[in-house]
Amino acid sequence: MSKLNWGMIGGGEGSQIGPAHRLGSGLDGLFNFTAGALDHRPEQGREYGQRLGLAADRSYGDWREMLEGERNRDDRVELVTVATPNSTHFEITKAFLEAGFHVLCEKPMTMTVEEGEEIVKVAQATGKICAVNYGYTGYSLVRHMKAMVARGDLGKIRLVKAEFSHGHHADAADADNPRVRWRYDPAQAGVSAQFADCGIHAMHMASFVTGQEVTSLAADTVSCISSRELEDDAMVNFRMDGGAVGRLWTSSIAIGRQHGLTIQVFGENGGLRWSQEQPNQLYWMPLNERLQIIERGEGNLSPEADRTSRVTVGHAEGMPLAFANIYKDLAEAINAANENREIDPAANLYPRASDGLRSMAAVVAVAESGAANGSWLDARPPMFRD
Repeated sequence: MSKLNWGMIGGGEGSQIGPAHRLGSGLDGLFNFTAGALDHRPEQGREYGQRLGLAADRSYGDWREMLEGERNRDDRVELVTVATPNSTHFEITKAFLEAGFHVLCEKPMTMTVEEGEEIVKVAQATGKICAVNYGYTGYSLVRHMKAMVARGDLGKIRLVKAEFSHGHHADAADADNPRVRWRYDPAQAGVSAQFADCGIHAMHMASFVTGQEVTSLAADTVSCISSRELEDDAMVNFRMDGGAVGRLWTSSIAIGRQHGLTIQVFGENGGLRWSQEQPNQLYWMPLNERLQIIERGEGNLSPEADRTSRVTVGHAEGMPLAFANIYKDLAEAINAANENREIDPAANLYPRASDGLRSMAAVVAVAESGAANGSWLDARPPMFRD
C-alpha cells in the first residue's frame, strides 16, 4: 500500500495543535506530509513549511494558493487538515471538498448550524470524506468502551456522565491576554465559549461511546468572571435517542483541574469509567461483582481496541497517538474508496461531518437554554429532525 499525500492548513510555528497533527499523521507511515499553508503570515508560513521539509513550491502562503497549487497536480494531496481559527473552518472546508479533496477539520466544524448543514450536503454531493477532529475518540480504551456497549456488556444504557473541566482560565487578571480573551468574545468565538471549546468534546464522547444521539437538553451557563460576555462554566442535562439520560459539566475556572475529560457510562448490568489523564486504564464494574481494571494493550480486548494500540501493556500512550488513530482510520477509508472495497469495520469510527453538525446544534441549544434559565430545547439540527 503506497503512502497517501497529506497537507495541512494552519498549525504553524508555535501552534498548540499543529505538532499533534503532524505527529499523528506520520506515526504509522500511511501519509506523506507533502503540502501546507501553515501561517496567516505568508512568508513565515512558507519559511516554516520548508524547515519542516516541504518543497518550496508546495509550501504555500495561504489556503487559496494551496488550493490552486494542488488542484491539478497528478500527485496532489488526498487529505487536507484544516487547523485554522474557528471562523475560517467553513469556507476552507467547503472549498476543498468542492475541489475533490478529503478533509479533516478541527472542531468546531462551523460557526453556525446552517453552515454545518451545508458542509454535510457538500460532503454527500461530492462523495468526499469530511471528518471532524474529535481526537479523543482515538484512544484505544475509548474504542473498547464503545465495543463493550455495542455488544451488550452493560445491558440497556441508563445514564451517561461526561466532564471536561479545567482551571486554566480562572485568573481574572488574564482578561486582556489575547490567547484567552478571544475565547469569550462573541465576535470571535460565536455564541458560546467553554461549551463550544471543551463541552462538545464531552458531549460527542457520550454519543460516540453509547451509539446514541442527543435529542434535547437544558443548560445552566454562567460567566464566573463577570467581565466575560460568554460562559466559562456550564452544566447541561440531556436526553438521548436510545433512552439514556446525560449529565455534562464543563468549566474553565475549576482551579486544580488540569485537563478533566472524563466519561462514565452506567447500564443495567454494569458501569464503565475512563479519564483522558489516565488513558491506559478503563474501570469496569459488573453488577454485583468486584471492580475490574482493564489495561490498554492486554489480551482479549476488542478488535477496535487492538487495532489502535501500538505499544506494549504498561507503557503510556498519549494524545498524539489518539490523533494517529483518527489518521489511521482515514487512511483506511480513503484506500477503501480508491480500491472500491469495504472499509475495515474496526476503522470505520472516525467522526463525520454529521457529528460536527450535531455538535454545533448542541452549542446553539446550550446558549439559548442558558439564556432562557434552563429551558429544555431540541438539540438536533433541523435537517436531522423527524
